Amino acid sequence: MTRRLLAASLFALLPWAAGASENCTEDAMVVFDGSGSMAEMGFNQIGEPRIFEARTAMRRAVPGIAEARRLGLIIYGPGATGAGGCNSIDLRFDPQWEAAGLIINAVETLQPAGDTPLTEAVAAAADVLNYRVAPGAIVLITDGKETCGGAPCELAAVLASDAADLTVHVIGFKVRGDHFGWESQGRSDYNDAVTVARCLADRTGGKYVRAETLDDLVRALRVTLGCQVISQSTIRGAILR
Repeated sequence: MTRRLLAASLFALLPWAAGASENCTEDAMVVFDGSGSMAEMGFNQIGEPRIFEARTAMRRAVPGIAEARRLGLIIYGPGATGAGGCNSIDLRFDPQWEAAGLIINAVETLQPAGDTPLTEAVAAAADVLNYRVAPGAIVLITDGKETCGGAPCELAAVLASDAADLTVHVIGFKVRGDHFGWESQGRSDYNDAVTVARCLADRTGGKYVRAETLDDLVRALRVTLGCQVISQSTIRGAILR
């Protein structure tokens, strides 16, 4: 087998290759839900808080992705001071290479709290990417709600109209319906709820991906953040082995 064929075969086996974006030439911002609901367990108190699985998913998915593209991070919820509230939008860093350690550490040390200024957080990420003149991608990880009066669909219309080339992907992680009763457990209209932020993906040509389990979330991160490129050093190292 030639080296070119071997490299192609190795690439096909990479975890982020299947279903990933075509390229990684654009910077990407991760917008992570750190609000109080991420600390919640199921209503029957079975299982772990959402944040536990989110941390594990980041550890699994982000290192490979960060080798191929520049990533930045915004966390909304607790804010930089941990105080919470609707002004709690914390820009941790702009897109940069080899950002896996920074992202993983930020999520590992996050203590979810506060409200959910989802719309303003996405708008802040778009500004970081200079969306009116430069291409970019945003991946929003959310458990569904906007609690600070933002209008995600209005923002979606603005981004679709004004952005040079901005794609917003939305991962709905364990999104639940607004009205819970013990009789609602297992019903499709409760467990299959869709986040109000879905329109951000629909209007900008992005993907909306539901994630109910840890494995779902890992796949969703690779599908939305990953891309069909691999560094020459990674290929070279795999071939030499």
